[in-house]
Amino acid sequence: MYDWLGGEVTVRKLVDRFYDLMDSDPDVATIRAMHKDDLGPMRQSLFEYLSGWLGGPPLFVQQRGSPCITKAHKPFHIDAAAAEQWMKCMRQAMIDVGIDQKYRQMLEPAFGRVAQALRSD
Repeated sequence: MYDWLGGEVTVRKLVDRFYDLMDSDPDVATIRAMHKDDLGPMRQSLFEYLSGWLGGPPLFVQQRGSPCITKAHKPFHIDAAAAEQWMKCMRQAMIDVGIDQKYRQMLEPAFGRVAQALRSD
């Protein structure tokens, strides 16, 4: 999937657009409030995670070891609404960076499973 999407350049654009949307859309204020003011470190972390998750270089593992995203998200109250806010940003980011519809149709359920797995309600 990493290569089909366009590799590093597209994954970086996806992550940047995702966080730009999170930072500017008042409808996703709940998830924005879960982040520090400076989104730079999170942009890098999500880029590294998605790189490996999508089948590209395992940057997150190389830099930080095996990811445990459930542990990283445990301090936050993530309910159905928060999971949907995350998905809203990711859906729109995929569209905005020009990911082909056939790949979006494959990725959306996978992203959805991740978002649901992080719920704490």
